[in-house]
Amino acid sequence: MERVECIVVGGGLAGLAAAYGLASEGVEVMLLERGDYPGSKNVTGGRLYTSALQEVYPELWEEAPFERPVMRELITLMAEGRQVTLEIAADSFTVPKPQSYTVIRAKLDRWLADKVTEKGGMVVTNILVDTLIKEGDKVIGIRAGEDEIGADVTIIAEGVLGLVSEAAGLRDKPAAASHALGYKEVIELPAGVIEDRWHLNSGEGAAQLFMGSVTMGMMGGGFLYTNKESVALGIVVGMDWMRRRPDDLESWQLLDGLKQLPQIRPLIAGGTVAEYSAHAIAEGGIAKVPKLLGDGYLMTGDAAGLSLNALVTVRGMDFAIASGYYAARAVLEARKTGDFSAASLSCYQTCLDHSFVLQDLRTAQAVPHVMENPRLFDHYPDAVTRLLEQVFTIGPGPTKRLMSTVFRGVRRDFLNVATLKDANQFRKL
Repeated sequence: MERVECIVVGGGLAGLAAAYGLASEGVEVMLLERGDYPGSKNVTGGRLYTSALQEVYPELWEEAPFERPVMRELITLMAEGRQVTLEIAADSFTVPKPQSYTVIRAKLDRWLADKVTEKGGMVVTNILVDTLIKEGDKVIGIRAGEDEIGADVTIIAEGVLGLVSEAAGLRDKPAAASHALGYKEVIELPAGVIEDRWHLNSGEGAAQLFMGSVTMGMMGGGFLYTNKESVALGIVVGMDWMRRRPDDLESWQLLDGLKQLPQIRPLIAGGTVAEYSAHAIAEGGIAKVPKLLGDGYLMTGDAAGLSLNALVTVRGMDFAIASGYYAARAVLEARKTGDFSAASLSCYQTCLDHSFVLQDLRTAQAVPHVMENPRLFDHYPDAVTRLLEQVFTIGPGPTKRLMSTVFRGVRRDFLNVATLKDANQFRKL
């Protein structure tokens, strides 16, 4: 059996970050990616929060091929025939350094793969890992077709479905209740058009989230990120919510519906669809994170459930990079003694416990339960948009006092037992 010191299964950001850290220290590392190139199978929206990564490979982020720093945040509540958009712009979003950038994964991942090879790591594409090879409970390598490759340690970064790690008994079978489906189109538009439509200065970016009728009362929402010369428009919906629907609605139809809304059409008018993609998304939170390490292996990124939907922020790429970084550190520490047992690799768990990754997941541990409340996706967007519609409506006859209009709407939609129950639930966020 051919052997290397470390095998990385998967060429997403978690796997690439791990391989980069190991190759930088002279470790013989082989990264195996099933796509034509790293990034070819990754379809994230996408937005990367770099503010949390200042101590994780700081030499990389000054030259990474980012699209636009996000200067404007927009949250749009949508109901039938109505919408309300809250727009937030702050110098602190980009000064002294941007806290987040929009990215195109096909560019970012290929660039990072090049960095791995520059450091001496092996990046092998078009390789589908079929199984992990185990000796008792210890992972000792992988099998891909007719080939078997042994390793002192295997870093599993295969992505959200985790088919290889599941088959090896390292994690549970993915459950619909803790996953969502995402659909995305990349729509090409000139840079100047993007900046005019989102009120941006040259080079600045915007991130817009949509909640309410766009998912027809189901858990989820829409998103739009501005790239240099394109926008990423997509929608996410809970798998289990789709399965429980009594009609024949297909999840992909939600994106088609989003694009046809009169509120959305002007934003993408004149654009050309350059890419269409779909993907599963882990949304189970900290409760669904599997055991992160064992004899001869470490779990990283989406394969380890390290993603977070916190309603107004959606994160995963920064978690993936950080987990890959800490996985590399754990391997380097174990390499000093040549012991790659779970006990020797346990510093990976310790590092993650003290990092923003698991701390933020624990802080948001109530979010998955709160998002099971359908009123978040139908009642509240409808109530808020209706109230503000009435405030700004001038009809025939005398106009009622402003506070009278506001109080009537608040009493109708918010001063009730259901809202009090929701408030008790929301305070856990």
